[in-house]
Amino acid sequence: MAANIQDVLFCFGDSITQGAWEDGGFGKTLSHVYSRKLDVLNRGLSGYNTEWAIPVFEQCFAKQHEQKHVPKVRILTIWFGANDACIEPSPQHVPLSKYVANLRHLVDLVRSPQSAYYSPDTKIILINAPPVNTHQRAADLESRNPPLKLDRLFETTKQYADAVVTLGSELKVPVVDIWTALWKGAGEDEAALSKFSPDGLHLNAKGYAVLYDALIDCIEQNMPELHPDRLRYVFVP
Repeated sequence: MAANIQDVLFCFGDSITQGAWEDGGFGKTLSHVYSRKLDVLNRGLSGYNTEWAIPVFEQCFAKQHEQKHVPKVRILTIWFGANDACIEPSPQHVPLSKYVANLRHLVDLVRSPQSAYYSPDTKIILINAPPVNTHQRAADLESRNPPLKLDRLFETTKQYADAVVTLGSELKVPVVDIWTALWKGAGEDEAALSKFSPDGLHLNAKGYAVLYDALIDCIEQNMPELHPDRLRYVFVP
C-alpha cells in the first residue's frame, strides 16, 4: 500500500467520470498536471444515480477518525445527473427534488461538522450533466438487439443541469456548468452536439477537453491555492 504522503483530488460520479481515464479523458490530463502534487482518484460508477451513489460514497470517503491515517482529499468533484435524469420507467430515474436532496446530502456529508465524514480541508466542486443529443441517443438505442426506446429527453436533462447551478449558488459551492459550455460550443444546436459525444450521452475527447478547461478555470476562480501551477511538488528537486 502506498504511504500517506500525497494529497488527493477525488472524482466521484457516474460513467462519464469513470471514462475520465479513456484516451482523451479529463482524468488523464488532471493526473499529468497534478503529477507529484495531488493524486487523482477516480471513483466513477457506470450506471449509477445519486440514490445508489450515497452508500458507495460512505464506503469510499474516510470518516473523521480515519482521516489522519489516509491521504487528505483537497478537491472533491461530484458529477451526477445523466442517469438521474432518465425518464420513467427507467430504474435509473430519480425525481428532480430527490436528486437535489441527494446532492445536498453528499455536500453535507463532507461540510457539516456533525457528519461522521466531516472534512474541513476538502473543497467541493459540483458538475452538472451534459446535454443529451436525442438524435444520437435514439439511434444508438434503436441499433441494439433488441432495440430500446429513448430513455432521456433534452429538456428533462436541462432541468436537472439547471438545478445543480441553483443548488451550488444556494450552498456556495462552485459549479462547473458543462451543460451550458457544451451547448454554446455546439452553437445551441442539438444535432451539433455530436462533435462532443460518440453516442449522445457520454463525452469524447473534445467533450472532455471542454470539461477539463472549465474545471481548471473553476479551480483558478474559487480555490486558486489548489491550481496545479501554484502547488509545489511533494518531493522538491
